[in-house]
Amino acid sequence: MIKDVTDLKVYQLSLELLDPVYKLSYLIPTSHQKLRRQLIESTESIAALIAEGYAKKRSEKEFKRFLQMAMGSSDEAITHLRVIIILSKHHNRLKVETCEAILEKYKIVSKQLQSLINKWVTYPSSSDL
Repeated sequence: MIKDVTDLKVYQLSLELLDPVYKLSYLIPTSHQKLRRQLIESTESIAALIAEGYAKKRSEKEFKRFLQMAMGSSDEAITHLRVIIILSKHHNRLKVETCEAILEKYKIVSKQLQSLINKWVTYPSSSDL
């Protein structure tokens, strides 16, 4: 039973992935600061959007809207990681394998979010009856 946003596996995973993202972001050359910021902002926003949406879970439509925004942030992170993979060909500090592993995890986040959007049903609470 889901009692709190922290019970959602996708929320937990999105927070767990921040540590490897932060480590990777420090390896991005300073000439690509914008890419670093965009990667961090997109990944940090995922859990925040899930939490904000969960706070509005009494409205199924509103909750799903926030989940869709979180999925957009996850997909944005995937794109930034693909750019970093290209960048890694020119900078030895960035390892393709590390980028690909993180990218695959964000694909899982996106799939979990889509699954949650498809399956979430708001049931009336006893106070609604």
